[in-house]
Amino acid sequence: MLGRFMPKEGRFFDLFNNHAQELILGADALIAFLSALNRSPEAASVYAKEIDIIEGRADKINYETIALLHSTFITPLDRDEIHQLTTRLDDVVDTIQSAVRTMSIYDVRVATPEAIRFGEIIHASIACVVNAVNMLHNMNNGPAILAACREIDRYENEADDVLREAMSKLFREEQDVRELIKLKAIYGLLETVTDRCDHVGNLLEAIVLENS
Repeated sequence: MLGRFMPKEGRFFDLFNNHAQELILGADALIAFLSALNRSPEAASVYAKEIDIIEGRADKINYETIALLHSTFITPLDRDEIHQLTTRLDDVVDTIQSAVRTMSIYDVRVATPEAIRFGEIIHASIACVVNAVNMLHNMNNGPAILAACREIDRYENEADDVLREAMSKLFREEQDVRELIKLKAIYGLLETVTDRCDHVGNLLEAIVLENS
């Protein structure tokens, strides 16, 4: 009898989808920020502010998901998986914000080709994350989710390659030590965004395999 009065499942998948949508908006804004940086730092600052707004909305979704988790007895996924997924999604947006804030603090006025390439890889990786998250409500989508996770991993490996090449070029060619320090930190943060995406992909893969 008690079971019929217990809250069931809640809006977890809607919240995951909403959270993932903020990720792709953050990736769009990152691309726009890097592109604008080569035209005008003032124009780029508009997109930096937009990323702050996106990060704030993502935080609210994260809090809402955790609050719902605490108030729901029967959940569609393991409670720890739900907590980890919303946290890892939030980590992606947080790291995009950190990368952009670092560029602003360091007064970076040019987006290098390597930074632009990182932005493209980040966008592609996040698109795969969004695709996988949107399918999570139905475990019949398991094979397609796993395929998206493999793509996320491929993009993370590609970002690793770009980072190695960027660092090699930086230490060979950059004569200004301050500029070298700035770019080294920025490249590291941009690559970390793809690591965060890969963490989401690894968790999604584990969820599918556990629930299939």
